[in-house]
Amino acid sequence: MRIIFFAGKGGVGKTSVAAATGIKAAEAGHRTVVMSLDVAHSLSDIFDLNKSLIDEERGNLTKIRKNLWIQELDIQEEIEKNWGDIHKYLSTLLNTTGLDEILAEELAILPGMTEVSLLLHINRYVRTKKFDVILLDCAPTGESLRFISIPTTLDWYMKKIFKVERTIARYVRPLAKRLSDVPLPGEDYFDAIEFLFERLRGVDEILVDPEITTVRLITNPEKIVLKETQRALMYFSLYKMSIDAIIMNRILPDSVSETYFKDWKKSQKDYIKKAENYFSPIPLFPVNLFRGEVLGFDSLKALADQIYRDRNPLERFYDGEPYSFVKVNGKYQLRVKLPFIGKGDVELNKISDELIIRVGSFKRHVMLPRQVAASNSVKAKLEGEYLSVHFES
Repeated sequence: MRIIFFAGKGGVGKTSVAAATGIKAAEAGHRTVVMSLDVAHSLSDIFDLNKSLIDEERGNLTKIRKNLWIQELDIQEEIEKNWGDIHKYLSTLLNTTGLDEILAEELAILPGMTEVSLLLHINRYVRTKKFDVILLDCAPTGESLRFISIPTTLDWYMKKIFKVERTIARYVRPLAKRLSDVPLPGEDYFDAIEFLFERLRGVDEILVDPEITTVRLITNPEKIVLKETQRALMYFSLYKMSIDAIIMNRILPDSVSETYFKDWKKSQKDYIKKAENYFSPIPLFPVNLFRGEVLGFDSLKALADQIYRDRNPLERFYDGEPYSFVKVNGKYQLRVKLPFIGKGDVELNKISDELIIRVGSFKRHVMLPRQVAASNSVKAKLEGEYLSVHFES
């Protein structure tokens, strides 16, 4: 089983790269599904499918070619299958406040419902071995991070809050009925949450297992996009997810020689060089800008060939963590693996929420979490293959 997330800022080409990788994996004989994590689905559009002719299987699965499916969830269908009693209670509660019944049903679709439904599908596919490869076309970075944080948040809720909340509701419900017309959740509501959680059990371990799951960050050679990619790398690292490649998309090719593009090409080369410094030792895959829109099977296949060439798209292109944050005795530490680095002087520069580490000719840019970025004192020392950076208030 292989799971790959394709993440990055909105508009960088995540859907195209995920679909192209799916084609490459399917042609190698792997049963592959490309799933959209974005509410604004565009997978069927990128394959240039006529939606009126799409033959959908159960769960909005659409077969594209041999060994290749796409999946774009219908939230209404998912609510009926997975959220029935929960959604029913929330709708009733909102309707009690005076909202129109139809509006109450719409507002009862809370943030996170789509993401949990996707996690349920992923967990089921892994357990049943329905597919060999799951490729995830992520929403923009912030929403993707919410997606991967859901299993941890739900686990905390079930262990710390759920039983207490259920017990209180059981004892208070008879009294509340006499005093107020605001309904408290019934046993069906709590049973539905418990059943939902049981079906999610184990998915958190799947997402952080580098033998199964890795993340590929899609970026463009532009300042703002690169900054967003740095933040994504930092946050995925905090969640202990393995990043195995950076795909640098939409590079102007050398064949573009018009004067109009001269400064743009120079700017792109500068940002590509910076990206190599930012993300090393994670490999960077350059992808040229296509002449036209990347649309349909043939152009997606051409994109896949340009990204991976003769390489296996399911290969883990980088093993290990580029860096990790820990908290020891109330103080934050950053550990960076720097093999073959001698005990020369270490130079550190902290600019706003970014730390620049220079050891000899080696330079690394690391985005810092907010709490760490607020530290006033930064010290570092080499400990074997690792540089340990200490942050103090």
